[in-house]
Amino acid sequence: MKRTNNNFKVILLTLTLMLCTLSISGADELVQMAILLDTSGSMDGLIDQAKAQLWKIVNELALAKKNGKSVSLEVGLYEYGNDGIPATEGHLRMIVNLTKDLDKISEELFKLTTNGGSEYCGQVIDAATGTLNWSKSNNDLKIIYIAGNEPFTQGSLDYKSACSNAIKKGIIVNTIFCGDYKEGISTFWKHGADLADGKYINIDQNQKTVHIDTPYDEEIVKLGNELNKTYLAYGSLGTTNKSRQEKQDLNASTMSEEALVQRSISKAQSQYVNSSWDLLDAVENGMINLEEMEDEELPEELKGKSDKEIEEYIKNMQKEREKIQKEINELNEKRRKYVAKEMEKIASEDTLDSAIIKSVREQATKKHFAFE
Repeated sequence: MKRTNNNFKVILLTLTLMLCTLSISGADELVQMAILLDTSGSMDGLIDQAKAQLWKIVNELALAKKNGKSVSLEVGLYEYGNDGIPATEGHLRMIVNLTKDLDKISEELFKLTTNGGSEYCGQVIDAATGTLNWSKSNNDLKIIYIAGNEPFTQGSLDYKSACSNAIKKGIIVNTIFCGDYKEGISTFWKHGADLADGKYINIDQNQKTVHIDTPYDEEIVKLGNELNKTYLAYGSLGTTNKSRQEKQDLNASTMSEEALVQRSISKAQSQYVNSSWDLLDAVENGMINLEEMEDEELPEELKGKSDKEIEEYIKNMQKEREKIQKEINELNEKRRKYVAKEMEKIASEDTLDSAIIKSVREQATKKHFAFE
């Protein structure tokens, strides 16, 4: 293994990994989902739902297969309608480009705050269509979800033009109105979805997440914590991002028991990838060559070890991770059956996760994705 100082190589490796995190995907198994959230003054409940339900949505998409393979998932995030963002910028901003780094999405959701209210739906759809790193393949599922509670017609950029342009590029626009179903129709949220082959849904933004205690929850969370110990932070991004992973566990726990359980399950899925800072993921995905790594790039656990010792350590840690993930998934399968029976008694379709899960299943099926 190489052991010379080479700052240029370290920088180049870091930049390459950051770009790969945004772009690598299976050609026929990719789902891209952009979430456009209204962060005007009345939308605290919507943001709380997004924080609490992100991992449940991820876990639902983890059930999808195409050509017998699990899908890759990229999520992007925009906010709009926030008067804290200058009017010259349309009171909107791209928070995260389409990425596999789901901890980054969670981190940014927990930073969101609400302020004021000039909600330009057409402009934010147009911005997301034009600036996010969308796949060029027609085989991939590309979806926008825009959620808010003011007329869809606000702003100088016509929503009809924005939605029509999106679908021309193969991007479906689903609209989620936070309020009365008929009011959403009269304020053109349904028309926007209709123009872009999407689905119009109304939700109660203040509805609390339903959590059903199961006999499996405590063990799943415990295993999720054990899983964190298998991550080997390397390179300049390592320590910061490993700390961020633990912080997102804490964030989920502050929202609800359900959010923490769902996040623990997410970490056992193939969609949860951290190749930019975790050595095991990077090796598995062929993103680095161990023999070319510098001493300063190695995780603390591996510094001073021989090539053979490093190889053996990684192999054993990978086996440990696979064992824990297998245990989580087996418990989750039992949990899903348990929850499904209980939910029949209290089923609710007026929350953000229900709206996204139902529509994404329908639209993925049309793209020949199948769900387990």
